[in-house]
Amino acid sequence: GVNKLNSGDNDSKLHVVVYSPESRPNTTSTMRLGSRPVSLKNRDSLASRLYGRVSTIHERHRCRYEVNPKYIKSLEDGGLIFSGRDETGERMEILELPDKVHRFYFGTQFHSEFKSRPGKPAAPFYGLVLAASKLSLP
Repeated sequence: GVNKLNSGDNDSKLHVVVYSPESRPNTTSTMRLGSRPVSLKNRDSLASRLYGRVSTIHERHRCRYEVNPKYIKSLEDGGLIFSGRDETGERMEILELPDKVHRFYFGTQFHSEFKSRPGKPAAPFYGLVLAASKLSLP
């Protein structure tokens, strides 16, 4: 593990979360916006199962921060799975822990609530409700 990790908006020198290239610190008008493709890495991942085992999804973004690429390997070595990446493979979009470690540990860089509708919940919300209800995940 690495001690004293922090995010890019603090004075720490170990930033595991950094400003995305589109963002400029201390401004309000720059961020990564709009629908972007997300490549799902493994057909057996929770992300792939929730999204119907497709290889690419499109989700809407509105963010300034992202996982610092220099920590990805050490985070994966520690057990996190980055199951979704941007079209370049460099940006992390979805992270999860294996089912045997946690029933539903699932995070996204994008805002799936932007596409969620009554009667048609976004995949991450659907998975959360299934897991909380102790129903079988896809």
